Parts: sequence; C-alpha cells; structure tokens
Amino acid sequence: MKRTFLVFALLAAIAASAFGQVAAFAEKPALVTSIGQSADFEMIKVLLTRAKITFQADPMVKAESLNASSKTLVIVVGASSKGLGAAGISAEDELKRTQALLKKAKELKMSVITLHVGGASRRGAMSDSLIKPCMAASDYAIVVASGDEDGLFTSLAAQAKIPLVKVDRLSSAGTPLAAAFK
Repeated sequence: MKRTFLVFALLAAIAASAFGQVAAFAEKPALVTSIGQSADFEMIKVLLTRAKITFQADPMVKAESLNASSKTLVIVVGASSKGLGAAGISAEDELKRTQALLKKAKELKMSVITLHVGGASRRGAMSDSLIKPCMAASDYAIVVASGDEDGLFTSLAAQAKIPLVKVDRLSSAGTPLAAAFK
C-alpha cells in the first residue's frame, strides 16, 4: 500500500514538473520592470494587482536602485522600438541595463521571474537579444505560447533548468504568476 502511494506521488510530481507547475517560491514584495519597454509591462501590473501581490513598478529601474527591500524581480521582456524611443534608450543600452540588473539581482539573491506575453508579434532580433540573458538568469518563466512557436523559450528554459509555463493568452498568465508567490 505504501509502495503504491509512493509510486503515485512520484508520478504526480513528474507530471506536475512536466507541465511547468512549481511550488510557490517567490517572496513578496516584488519589483516589476520592463525589459524592452513594451506596453506588456502595464498589463502585468494589472495581473499582479488582481492577484493581490505586493509590488513596486519601475519600467526603467537600474541595477544601482535594487536593494534587499524587494525579494523578487519580475521581468516583462519584449522589445518595442516605439517604447524604447519614448524612454530615450537604445536597444544596446537596454541590453546593458538588463545585464547589470540581472547581475545585481543575483548578488541580492532575488528570485527572478521572466514573462513574455506579447506573443509572436513581440519577437524578433531585438527582443531575442533581451530574452536570452533574462531566461538564463531566471528561476521561472511564463510565456504566451505563440511567442514560442520556434521553441526558443523551450530551449532556453531547458538550458537554464527552469520551469516554463506556456499560456494561451496574456490574461491567462495571472494564474501561474500568482501561484509562484508564497
């Protein structure tokens, strides 16, 4: 009887990990930022608010502004030429900001959650150059499935050995995002 229970528990754990389910690991409060300056950042703020996750938001936060008061860094990645222009930052400078931010988050032992919710329309060379370092530094990733048609996120998540949850649409990202928080 115990052996049967253990087998079923093991199979359930394997199935959960295969579908990207994770136990809550992220601590509050969170700091949410945009990498690529897309409007998707605003939508994730709405999802965090609906989930009653305590957070601060700064689309242009710099590494030197990170401190131990935030426990989790939520990154909304997806490049927008219009957004970068409005923010007055080049794609190259955004990549440098991203790399410095991720380095500082690691030093502070922050959990990092990456979201890419713009789907296929928020992909391309500029976005991909930002996605790669974000995924490499993340503990967990949530993507709209149409943004992973080429398998980039699947491959990067496997390389980083992190759970990846794919959702059908942006509004569905709220559930796995909320579930990541303790």
